[in-house]
Amino acid sequence: SSPLVVGDRVFVTASGGTRQDRLQILCLNAADGSVIWQRQFWAMGSTVCHNKTSIAAPTPVTDGRRLFAIFSSNDLFCLDLDGNLLWYRGLTHDYPNASNSLGMASSPVVIGDTVIVQVESQSDSFAMGLDVRDGTTRWHRKQHRFDNWSSPIELPGKDPAKSLVLLQNMVGLTALEARTGTEAWHYDEPSSRTPSSVVADGIVFIPSNGLTALRPAADGKQAPEIAWKDNRFGSGTPSPLVYRGRVFTMSGPIVKCSDAANGKLIWQLRLKGAFTSSPVAADGHLYYFSETGLTYVVDASGPKGKIVSENPLGATILCTPAIADNSIFVRSHGHLWKISR
Repeated sequence: SSPLVVGDRVFVTASGGTRQDRLQILCLNAADGSVIWQRQFWAMGSTVCHNKTSIAAPTPVTDGRRLFAIFSSNDLFCLDLDGNLLWYRGLTHDYPNASNSLGMASSPVVIGDTVIVQVESQSDSFAMGLDVRDGTTRWHRKQHRFDNWSSPIELPGKDPAKSLVLLQNMVGLTALEARTGTEAWHYDEPSSRTPSSVVADGIVFIPSNGLTALRPAADGKQAPEIAWKDNRFGSGTPSPLVYRGRVFTMSGPIVKCSDAANGKLIWQLRLKGAFTSSPVAADGHLYYFSETGLTYVVDASGPKGKIVSENPLGATILCTPAIADNSIFVRSHGHLWKISR
């Protein structure tokens, strides 16, 4: 999972034990990395997963008052920011077949007063919205039975109460009313199961047919218009990144930069190694972390991308870093770094 920065605190999840059946949530001081509090729970669901990943693959999320953390075992916890357990849902109890042999990785999203999880496998697949206050089910929706690791994302509406949640999987992208689960529209083209879609300036960029840019209708209920699509901009595991009017995709070690408005290729750049984490951006630069911990800093402010530094961290890095307060927080299998200038 990725680190989550909230004010002067950093939250991370982890798993322990020979069976990864000890689920941990830690709160660290963002200034010095000291542990403020740590909670541990027993997993109630399956802890089987690929040895490359972890039961703690999903990234936690917050509404500013509560912390929501789901694990591959489909145990969902809600804590306040001081570590007090507010409520718990063992989703395996209700849906015992919602698991796979590789492990789950979809992260939750909070939209208004609803936290949404997407749990999809070949045996049992569903999405559901829960009340942030007590964890009761607001809505439940059956999904197609395919393994899927992409995460739900928010499509903000002019009226916050009408914001949509976007669910991506092999059969396309479905937009639901976040609070009720009512379907608003569906994009009927196969989409990737690992990299997630991204929303920027009202456009939805989907890892589908390479990369597809959708322009939702003004009322949020009619089928969206395809602004452009290009099969040259496929994504491997990293999700697309939109930054300063450009969209960046990565397939293998190749980074491609295109105009977010029309999909025109601007430049491409070859890095080295395998990449699982998604890139982040700040101050005109892109940051890529390879699986072996080699960090690339790419200057994206000019007409062509330029590698300005390569920094080996010497550790396995699979998570997407977090940027806050002029610092970048990077998570490996065994460490959390804060890098500042």
